[in-house]
Amino acid sequence: MKLRRIVTLLIIAAASTAGIWVYLHQSKQPPSGRITAGASAPVFEAVTLQGEKVSLSEYKGRVVLLNFWATWCKPCMREMPLLNVLSESAELPVETLFVNAGESKGTVSEYMAEHQFSFPVIIDVTGRISASYRVNALPSTYIINKTGKISRVVVGEIGDLDTLKQWLAEAGAD
Repeated sequence: MKLRRIVTLLIIAAASTAGIWVYLHQSKQPPSGRITAGASAPVFEAVTLQGEKVSLSEYKGRVVLLNFWATWCKPCMREMPLLNVLSESAELPVETLFVNAGESKGTVSEYMAEHQFSFPVIIDVTGRISASYRVNALPSTYIINKTGKISRVVVGEIGDLDTLKQWLAEAGAD
């Protein structure tokens, strides 16, 4: 029981540290620097939780939903089942990439197993990808069109699948 309590406290400490780091790191950037619709999506290369190499440039010609999240973020957790449905659906030709902001591989692996999610997750421990997108709140979702331009930026929880499908269709996913 004592070990469980220590592990819980360590997880809380890590999540708090990650949240503070993201806040302090992002607060240095001016609000006018926020990436908006119409801008080119910053290209990145990373490795997923499953060990697969991912490069955003590989998805050119396809619509991409790029979601930044964390396990300690309540709105992120509420939207995950909806985004999971989208990632598993063959209804729309959309690539889904999930970027975990600043948590450990172990924390994310436990969360994914507990909720039985199988979508690919990129662990952004250093905050490099989050910084390139100027993420200053979680969840943040970027819909990237087939030409690599950001078609929509959604800061906050996505709660409606039909609205999300409409945004994806506007980006060219039809």
